[in-house]
Amino acid sequence: MSEPRQPRLPGAPGPEPDTALLEGVLERVVFANPETGWSVVRLAVPGERELVTAVGNLLAVQPGESLRLTGRWEQDARHGRQFRVTSYQTVTPATVVGIERYLGSGLVRGIGKGLAKRLVERFGMETLAVIETNPERLAEVSGIGRKRSGEIRRAFREQRGIQELMVFLQSHGVATGLAVKIHKRYGEEAMAVVRESPFRLAVEVFGIGFRSADRIAAAMGLPKDAPQRVEAAHLHLLGEAAERGHCFLPRAALLEEAVALLGVEPGRVEAGLATLAAAGEAIVEPLPEGTAAVYLPTLYTAEREIAERVAALAATPAPPLALDVERALAWLEQREKVALASEQREAIRLGLTRKVLVVTGGPGTGKTTLVRGIVEVLERKGLRVLLAAPTGRAAKRLAEATGHEAATLHRLLEWNARSRGFERHRDRPLDGDLAIVDEASMLDAPLAAHLLRALPDAARLVLVGDVDQLPSVGPGRVLADLIRSGAVEVARLQTIFRQAERSLIVTNAHRVRRGEMPLLEPLAGEPGEADFFFVEKETPEEVLEALRELLARRIPQRFGFDPVEEVQVLTPMNRGLLGTASLNGVLRELLNPVRGEAAVSSRGGFRAGDKVMQVRNNYDLEVFNGDLGRVAEIDEAEQRVVVSFDGRRVAYDPAALDELALAYACSIHKSQGSEYPCVVVPLHTQHYVMLQRNLLYTALTRARRLAVLVGEKRALRVAVGNARTRARHTRLAERLASGGPR
Repeated sequence: MSEPRQPRLPGAPGPEPDTALLEGVLERVVFANPETGWSVVRLAVPGERELVTAVGNLLAVQPGESLRLTGRWEQDARHGRQFRVTSYQTVTPATVVGIERYLGSGLVRGIGKGLAKRLVERFGMETLAVIETNPERLAEVSGIGRKRSGEIRRAFREQRGIQELMVFLQSHGVATGLAVKIHKRYGEEAMAVVRESPFRLAVEVFGIGFRSADRIAAAMGLPKDAPQRVEAAHLHLLGEAAERGHCFLPRAALLEEAVALLGVEPGRVEAGLATLAAAGEAIVEPLPEGTAAVYLPTLYTAEREIAERVAALAATPAPPLALDVERALAWLEQREKVALASEQREAIRLGLTRKVLVVTGGPGTGKTTLVRGIVEVLERKGLRVLLAAPTGRAAKRLAEATGHEAATLHRLLEWNARSRGFERHRDRPLDGDLAIVDEASMLDAPLAAHLLRALPDAARLVLVGDVDQLPSVGPGRVLADLIRSGAVEVARLQTIFRQAERSLIVTNAHRVRRGEMPLLEPLAGEPGEADFFFVEKETPEEVLEALRELLARRIPQRFGFDPVEEVQVLTPMNRGLLGTASLNGVLRELLNPVRGEAAVSSRGGFRAGDKVMQVRNNYDLEVFNGDLGRVAEIDEAEQRVVVSFDGRRVAYDPAALDELALAYACSIHKSQGSEYPCVVVPLHTQHYVMLQRNLLYTALTRARRLAVLVGEKRALRVAVGNARTRARHTRLAERLASGGPR
């Protein structure tokens, strides 16, 4: 192939030495990494018979766009001659065909291929000008009325604004894919905000951290010791700490981290923290030992409110209940046809008589029977019982187990997307006599505070969970702190019931919890009653190949599980050959390969049928961190990806797509609150830093009918023997133990 010529722009200066210019129409996106922006594309270049390959940061470009690229030519040993891009910009298409492809690419919301063709047939080379300056003329095309013409014009101008923002971000080394989110947040003011107040982005736009905002600020000439930079760094570090589960950071640790991050002298850093404290944007709380804890205000308020409300509930006597507990227990045993263990009887007795109760126990210890018993007895007495769980799947499981309606906590507390707050609170409390919350180990401090705020003073509260599992994804360790404080009654269930004893999943989960090696069953021979297996492999490559074989053939054929719907791969880490990123790429090609153009989306790189997970709470869409779904529809014209979450269809626009991640494999942390028919867990010393007992225990307790471990026995021994857990900075237990919010 002859070297493509490098077009010069009229009046443009010549390229720098070793730098070339290339202009063409984007024909195809071969590959695009949504996290890094790295892309491989094919361009039609005037005068060239073959498509030209370009590689570089080209995230969010669309087929049909005319691109002007700056970069250099290079000879790749594997792929041959290609153009390595250092920067790019889009230019107005210069032909009728180019305009039609540009508009039909899905770049402008509301215009698909059919409408693009009709527009160009009517307006020719004037099409873009008509959309921009005379949108009322769009009504000359069949199917377009006044309302739709206005929508097309707004979408067109929005796209122009996004592209302008993308060029600006790219010039400052910031991922161009963030332009859509920034523009959605600020609209026409987006460019002004980015130029004048870049650190607002780090606080107000999900996906933009301090470092990205800092690059923009530096390019704008902001000094390293500027007060707004120092203050933003403190808020960033406190936010990062919250993402790691902390409610606060020790003052000394925060100052040390800030100095390292900013590269400025400590006095400036201390002054920045003092300014934030004076403005109420950070709370500095002195500690008894002479140090101090630094909180974000929301987390400080949450901790204090939890302690205050628990103390108030415990101090308020429960309304009298005409109930003979022993007769009620006998009635329950007869109704359920079970013989309750002594600890179950005691837990139900406490649940019927105490204002606040925590019930904790591992799998097979009868937590569900206990909850069902409390509900049936109290409802028979005419009391209103509210059932809830932190996630949709946990709530659905609770409803199925009890035969009573259960809701997510967000639904129970009536989240209002418009006001961005809960409708149930102290002034409009919940309408119930008892609230039972299952999977309470997932309760983080803010959500627990909202729940307690909405609970009537006269109501009872029962929290049910497994304190030996991983703590909540969000900040705090509410269940563990309530137990550690001694401020509330705790019922511990330890007896494993006979029907559960037959399960190796249950047996091995409890063995792991006690620090004992699980009983290993090789996955060989004829199917029996075993529900736990270990497949021994040594190298990461062997583990990966075993995973492929298990999901493609062995598990579906032997146990009949659908490898996408019913099998979940849970891995300790995100990085490495056996991390979530690598495994999702491999398993997706295995379980959902490309089946034609219609199945491929240019929006976030998703395909129809992809298994996906929501990775942050989105209250507007009512989907929450850890929710699993399947991509049901891709609408390029409307720029939507529709995901089905257990039958509920949710439409994502481009700005929200980074809240979705492939979920053929997910981290064990993200599996909290969920159960799956089959769980497959790769374990290798490649995961060494994350091989912890409570991590493995949590993974095993996610499996309902089958658990398969794949990897090294050495890695398994390391995980079982490592009882260390990551400490979280919280003061809830101390506040509870002292009897109040202080």
